[in-house]
Amino acid sequence: MSDEMIVRHCSPTLAGLKTANLFSCPYSNKEELLLFVRDLNQRLSAKGVRVVPLRVSAHRGLLYLYRPKRLESDFEKEDTAKILKECGYTSQDCSQCLARLGKRLREREEFPHEIGLFLGYPPEDVRGFIENQAEGYKFSGCWKVYGDEQKAKKEFDRYKKCTETYCSQWERGKSIERLTVNARS
Repeated sequence: MSDEMIVRHCSPTLAGLKTANLFSCPYSNKEELLLFVRDLNQRLSAKGVRVVPLRVSAHRGLLYLYRPKRLESDFEKEDTAKILKECGYTSQDCSQCLARLGKRLREREEFPHEIGLFLGYPPEDVRGFIENQAEGYKFSGCWKVYGDEQKAKKEFDRYKKCTETYCSQWERGKSIERLTVNARS
């Protein structure tokens, strides 16, 4: 585990453009992985960013880096709350929802379809993915698009440009703390 891996996989969230990123990372020692997560939380929490391991298996961890305030705001949207409820989430409390998501991830190999809501994907695209069983989408990029294709393409381009810029800044010696944008109040 390294800060570089976080920059490569989570730049849009570090930059405040996106609610969250999720990625799988190899590890050789579970305690080292958990220490890295704890250290990263200590360094980034003041900027409004947290990281939690959602699933830890033999030598791979599934890490979720997110902005709690932004996730709360996403979950307050009526269409998001409705989808979560339909998927069996009994609360809109982010901590409870993350605990349930983690449990669902540990119980099955495939990702629960509502995971897109935790990543800040448009609810119309998450609903389209669920209802169409991942078929019949208009465009595929960071996620499968069922709604506003042009808006999604612009977002995908922003995320790509952000990642390129952040990786370049990282290679020039800028720390992850300096790359992480403060949360807006």
